[in-house]
Amino acid sequence: MTTALARLRRTAATVDAKTPATRDRALDGLRALALLSVPVGHWLLGGFTTGGGVLHNASPLGALPSMAPLSWLLQMLGVFFLVGGRASALSLRRATDRGVPVGSWLRGRVLRLVRPVLGVAAVWAALVPLLRALGVPDGTVRTGAVLMVQPLWYIAMYLVLTALTPLCVKFGAWARGWGAAGLLAAVAAVDLLRYGPWGASMPGWLSLLNLLPGWLFAYQLGVDWAHGRLTRAGAKLLALGGAALFAVLLLVFHYPASMVGVPGAARTNSHPPSLLVLALASVQGGAAVLLKDRLGRALRRPLLWLPVVVVNLGAMTVFCWHQSAMFLTALAGSHFGALPGLTTAPDSVGWALARLAWLPVFGAVLALIGRWARRFDAPWPSRTWRALAGAGAALFAVYALGAV
Repeated sequence: MTTALARLRRTAATVDAKTPATRDRALDGLRALALLSVPVGHWLLGGFTTGGGVLHNASPLGALPSMAPLSWLLQMLGVFFLVGGRASALSLRRATDRGVPVGSWLRGRVLRLVRPVLGVAAVWAALVPLLRALGVPDGTVRTGAVLMVQPLWYIAMYLVLTALTPLCVKFGAWARGWGAAGLLAAVAAVDLLRYGPWGASMPGWLSLLNLLPGWLFAYQLGVDWAHGRLTRAGAKLLALGGAALFAVLLLVFHYPASMVGVPGAARTNSHPPSLLVLALASVQGGAAVLLKDRLGRALRRPLLWLPVVVVNLGAMTVFCWHQSAMFLTALAGSHFGALPGLTTAPDSVGWALARLAWLPVFGAVLALIGRWARRFDAPWPSRTWRALAGAGAALFAVYALGAV
């Protein structure tokens, strides 16, 4: 134990020494925290049922609505988009100062996001027929495919926001730091139409109007933060105002308490985002800005900085493969019958306690997958490799369109 601790300290010291002094450790820390909330949230708020030998997706939130406040802590996309907006704006400014064209800057950032997605899709294109050949029921294979696809909407939205970064910079300057308030007002107007007195006569597609302003809200805040337009005073107003709005929407206007979708529920907050999502993002964003300096000082400690570096280096691997890790664990466990917290219905407190015990197992499986899958993050070695991955991803996309 002493030897292992000494080795860990040496590794942490080495990583700390190699970190440039100009590195914004607080930003990396916030990104790592938001990233880890994605797998933890999916692993805690997602489950399986077994019927006819088939694994089906399920959620404990239907039977255990008291778990909904947990989604307030684990739904940290507001922080992720905030950090993404700040990082993209700063990166764009540095690129512009070096004379790099905007198109070249955007291409580099898009490739870093797209490569891991194409990789996981290509692997699943091979995994689907392999699982079928091994006797896995089609319904179970579809369940795994749905799980893998579910988080990828975030990548698509993040790509759109990244492409809009130059416009966000101009919009923020024109609006003098109040651009995010306009986006919030747009979402509020759509929510009023779909949930207000005229809701019954509104078309179903109306909610889709919230997609862009809803997710752009926190990203725009990040862009303004990068350009000095989101101050500590503004962050306090953001956090307090967001908390007040959150309480009013929840207690007075009876918005659904869960920040993630609940099977069978008539309304959802996240798909597309409702005003409650923006209220929560306001609280999280304001808190992130206010705590940034304190977090940055804490991460000067090598042992705290090391896990942040590890998580950020494997960010896309964690994001793309964490659902596969949970599914493959459940698939293996289903051969042993009903395992509490894994293949039993998520409908009791006992299930929730048992699921906590499975989190380290999911993490270990993800780590094993990640040791191999991280190759998809780096530039691919040849055109042949790129063509095969692209073809595999296209084949899986055709399958997924019928499975989702």
